[in-house]
Amino acid sequence: MEIEKIHCLIIGSGPAGYTAAIYAARANMKPVLYQGIQPGGQLTITTEVENYPGYPDGIQGPEMMVHFEKQAARMGADIRFGLATKVDFSAPPFKVWIDEEKLVEADSIIIATGASAKWLGLESEQRLNGFGVSACAVCDGFFFRGKEVAIVGAGDTAAEEALYLSKLCTTVHMFIRRGEMRASKVMQERVQRTPNIKVYWNTNTDEILGESKVEAVRVKNTKTGELQTIPISGFFVAIGHQPNSDIFKGWLDMDEAGYLKTVPGTSKTNIEGVFASGDVQDKIYRQAVTAAGSGCMAALDAERYLSAKGLV
Repeated sequence: MEIEKIHCLIIGSGPAGYTAAIYAARANMKPVLYQGIQPGGQLTITTEVENYPGYPDGIQGPEMMVHFEKQAARMGADIRFGLATKVDFSAPPFKVWIDEEKLVEADSIIIATGASAKWLGLESEQRLNGFGVSACAVCDGFFFRGKEVAIVGAGDTAAEEALYLSKLCTTVHMFIRRGEMRASKVMQERVQRTPNIKVYWNTNTDEILGESKVEAVRVKNTKTGELQTIPISGFFVAIGHQPNSDIFKGWLDMDEAGYLKTVPGTSKTNIEGVFASGDVQDKIYRQAVTAAGSGCMAALDAERYLSAKGLV
């Protein structure tokens, strides 16, 4: 098996990974970045991005990630296709296997593997993703100002996103699968008090309707079996995210949902020399701009670590 020794390995290629690569390359750390299964991360399935500073006219998510990648490459980052499939963090240099066929030994690791939105699993949901279907109300709610939308989910995130949408949209139809919400009491009360949020209990999404964009949703009452079609322009899925952290189990501290734990105010994990940034360690904000900021933190933390070891 081929073995390569490097100073700084970055795993993942969303805003966090690319920003870490820009900073690490400028600090002469000679970073190598492996893009993973979805080069560019979640932004590659986002259409218009209007809330990232510096783009006054907005930008398409995939185009923005091309900009990030080009900038990292121009600074000297070595950007490669490949998926990290196994790790051994028992002692430095840390071992990472790429595509199960190559071994990289790295003095420092920056993890930026992101998270993946959980979906309902409907064909129409994937077909209309980016054309009215979204997993981020904060990202995409603005496009539905003055329109009717639906949201599915029963936890705090769903409640927060429903409240956010209620300030922009005429009506928010909220579908709860069971007869109760999982959200905290205070969030439930806020939802119930908001006049333009209409809650549907014991309701499953049967199908999202529309050819080239969302036009309506068909829902089914789980108790009566009754079907109902509701005209909407936007459909938001808020049933949670899954951090892409499986290969780090047993090595890095994580919470019950699998998000990597970092020392507050830093990108440091429980293993010295291994740093985490972006959505794989952030279940609260999950924005491109916060991910980029944490990628910067990870590169600076890694640089200090390598400097203290006399490696750069």
